[in-house]
Amino acid sequence: MELRQIQYFIAVAEELHFGRAAERLHIGQPAVSQQVRRLERELRTQLFDRSSRAVTLTPAGRALLPEGRELLKALDCFVAKAERLATRNEAAFRVGISSALGQRLDDFLDALPDPGSGTRFEFQTLDAHTRLEEVRAGRLDAAFIRGVENAPGLRFLTLWCDPLVVALPVVHPLAERDRLDLVDLAGLPLRIASRSENPVLFDTVVAACRKAGFEPALGPPFTGLQDTLAEIGAGAAGWTLMYPTAAGMVSSRRIALRPLNGEPITIRMFLALREDAEPGRLELLTATSAKVRRKVAEENRQLD
Repeated sequence: MELRQIQYFIAVAEELHFGRAAERLHIGQPAVSQQVRRLERELRTQLFDRSSRAVTLTPAGRALLPEGRELLKALDCFVAKAERLATRNEAAFRVGISSALGQRLDDFLDALPDPGSGTRFEFQTLDAHTRLEEVRAGRLDAAFIRGVENAPGLRFLTLWCDPLVVALPVVHPLAERDRLDLVDLAGLPLRIASRSENPVLFDTVVAACRKAGFEPALGPPFTGLQDTLAEIGAGAAGWTLMYPTAAGMVSSRRIALRPLNGEPITIRMFLALREDAEPGRLELLTATSAKVRRKVAEENRQLD
């Protein structure tokens, strides 16, 4: 039995005329009659009554017509889904990232509901402002972004919220402690990106210091995390804050990383995408984001 035989049967059943059915199917009438006869032989039942000038359905034909329509509907769904998957597989998913995602990027990829779908990812490391503009312009499909919760034309999915950790010289007396109080760092210069370079991080850290009762003394200009860590490790007085995901970048035994007591300093990570994102991808990314949130929350609970 072939699906085309079911298709021919339904066309004749709906037209009740072999000639009109053939026109509808864009094939010759003999082919339609031949395949319907073959179907009847294979089913061992007559589907049409051809005893008069009019073609009518037999009781068996009327009973099988709804199931035949369901078969063709299922075929249409099958083909449509295959086409969607093919389109998704052929197109790369373009994502903007920062340089300090670390294992969290792995967590995101692991959380994808359908890792075997063949979706190919392309990542671009860009500054936060450029990431958002590229998503808005459609040149990126999504972007990881910290601290920005809304922007025109964009939708934000919450991913995780990690507490920042303190990096300071391992020779400093404070490094002997397992955890630090933020106020203990009041006497050390803070090495941090300027507000013009990273307003979210700068404002969050300065606000936390003021809440702890002191105004941070800003150190030399921040030229990048690796350079700053190298200078601190070489003996320059100062401290900085790092995302836990960037801890793997610290290879120097001269740097100590310490968590903070009390209320953590956190900056939420989001996945930004266009408001008019394709529904299938939006559904996939929403499910993935929820799974990442649960995983990170569980990890943070275990650390407390």
